[in-house]
Amino acid sequence: MYMLWQYIFLGIIQGIFEWIPISSEGMTVLFSRFLVSDFNPVDLALFLHLGTLLAAIVYFWKDWWKIIRLKDRELFSFLFVATVVSLAVSFPIYKIVKNVVLGSGLLLLVGCGLLATAYLHRKSIVWGKAEKHSALITGFLQGLAVIPGLSRSGATIFGLSLAKTEPEEILKISYLMSVPVVFVSTFYLFLQDRSLILDSWPAVVASFFAGILTLHLLLKWAKRMNFFKFALFFSLVCFLGFFLELIF
Repeated sequence: MYMLWQYIFLGIIQGIFEWIPISSEGMTVLFSRFLVSDFNPVDLALFLHLGTLLAAIVYFWKDWWKIIRLKDRELFSFLFVATVVSLAVSFPIYKIVKNVVLGSGLLLLVGCGLLATAYLHRKSIVWGKAEKHSALITGFLQGLAVIPGLSRSGATIFGLSLAKTEPEEILKISYLMSVPVVFVSTFYLFLQDRSLILDSWPAVVASFFAGILTLHLLLKWAKRMNFFKFALFFSLVCFLGFFLELIF
C-alpha cells in the first residue's frame, strides 16, 4: 500500500506539471529518486507521460479526429515535421542524460525563455520567419526537453510564441505536440523494460486524471488570461527554483 501511494503521488506530479512551464520530468525525477528505487528515475519520469498522453488524446479527441482524417492538413503537417525533428534530437540526448541528474541550470534556461516569451507578448512582437519554420523550431525545442529540468511546455510555448499570439491556440498546439513524441518514447521504454507498466500503472492512472483536470483548468483560464503575466509568473517560478537549488 505504501508503494501504491508513492506511485500515485508521482502520477499526480506528472499530471499537473506536464502542462505548465515547469519540467514535469524534472519534478518526477527529483521525487522518484527518494520515493521509488525500482527504476531509473529518468525512465520512470518519461514513462509516466503515458498518462498525460491519454489525457491529451481524450481531451482533444475532436481535434485528433480531424487530424487523423486529414481534415486539418496544415496541423497534420506541422505535427508530423515537429515530431520527426523532436525524435531526431531527443533520442541521442536521452542516451546521454538517462544516468545523469540535471536541473538547476536548466531551470534558469527555461526561466529566461519564458521571460523572453513574456517580452514578445508584451510588445506584440512576432518573428515573421518563425511562421514558416515554426514546426522545425518547436520540434527542436521539444526534443531538448528530454533533459530533466528543461520544460517541454515552456520550450514549445516559447517557440510557438515567435509566430503566434493567441494564448489558447499556443497552449493547445503545445499540448497536441506532446502526443506523437510521447507515444513513441513510452513504447520504446516499454520494449526496454516491460515491468514499467506492471509496477507503475497506478501512477499512469493518476497522471491521466490529474492531467485531464489540469488541462481543463488551464485552457479555461487561457480564454481570459493575460499571456504576458502567465509567462512572466512562471519565469519567476523557474528563477526561484534555480536559486533554491543553488542554496540547498
